Amino acid sequence: MTNEPTSLPWEESEPAVVRENPVPYGGVYDLEERTAKFGEVIIEFLKRVPLGPHTNRLVDQLTGCGTSVGANYVEADDAVSKKEFVKIIGTCRKEARECKFFLRMLVKACPELREAAIHLWREANELHLIFSRIRRTAQENLKAIEK
Repeated sequence: MTNEPTSLPWEESEPAVVRENPVPYGGVYDLEERTAKFGEVIIEFLKRVPLGPHTNRLVDQLTGCGTSVGANYVEADDAVSKKEFVKIIGTCRKEARECKFFLRMLVKACPELREAAIHLWREANELHLIFSRIRRTAQENLKAIEK
């Protein structure tokens, strides 16, 4: 039962959004846990990257943005105002988007990591879409309150 992707997401005409274990309707969804696991998987992935002049900076950058998604989400969850929440969720969104970029660059530097990077890119893309929606909804709610 292998559904291995055959192309990189940035090579496809339409971005794919994949969930291996979708949450059933009405189920409990823990975004904090999901973002923490994403950071852990990024760390494990980066252990496989051979260090050198073309990869050192990429590893540092991906470590930072890959683990910051969850750290910023935890911070947003503790925001003292709706305005602060919107700002920090925006940072989560940016960090997830950066992950997609640095994964792409790592695949260019280390083509042998392509298959593993595809799955991480797709998860980063999903997180980017999730945080984009959360931010948009929070902004709309904030505007409604301010009226």
